[in-house]
Amino acid sequence: MTDTSEPILNVPPVVTWTIAVLALVHVVHAWLLTPAAERDFLLLFAFIPARYDPAAVLPPGWSSMPGADVWSFVTYALIHADLLHLGLNVVWLLPFGTALARRFGAGRFLAFMVATAAAGAAVHLAAHYGELYPMVGASAAISGTMAAAMRFAFQRGGPLRSWHTLDHAAYRVPAVSLLGSLRDPRFLLFVAVWFGINAIFGLGGLQLDNGQTVAWEAHIGGFVAGMLLFSVLDPVPPARQA
Repeated sequence: MTDTSEPILNVPPVVTWTIAVLALVHVVHAWLLTPAAERDFLLLFAFIPARYDPAAVLPPGWSSMPGADVWSFVTYALIHADLLHLGLNVVWLLPFGTALARRFGAGRFLAFMVATAAAGAAVHLAAHYGELYPMVGASAAISGTMAAAMRFAFQRGGPLRSWHTLDHAAYRVPAVSLLGSLRDPRFLLFVAVWFGINAIFGLGGLQLDNGQTVAWEAHIGGFVAGMLLFSVLDPVPPARQA
């Protein structure tokens, strides 16, 4: 049933709360902590590949935070370098996270975000093993929502066909298999453009104004994980293959 009284950008509560948490963490991290406290905060919660290299020469104080080896695979995604970084991620999370949350519900959506964030960190670790520079930002998990949303957005009766209304049924259309998605030219175009943009960042063709590097390997890890995990967490029975 289509409810034409609700706007298309009526954001699910889980997405609203996710954005609120990201904003709160940024306020605390960027504006309330002293430089020394900010350092400890990053040591506790940012993802730092050097933690996992026994040969790395670690700064003083790192050895007192062993639990960060585990939780930083996810907590790094809650931290952003500045307002631009946070704002860009929120802009992408709103449409793709909204679509996925409407389909998955809050619990599955949060589990998906945690898993894709961890996948992004794992790929970043493989590419930057031993590196001291911390990685922060929700981009890997948001890349996962992009991949997952595209698994059902192009289906007949899906959300792209009812963009001007909030048709709840559009978010429950059966999705084809991953192999079926990879045969869809629209899905392939989306994937090609997405990978192309990240390849440009990786080759240094695009730079952020503040000089920060883009953790494009983590984006790819989150995106690939999102494509694969969609079928695992999708509550809607898949489409029957003809």
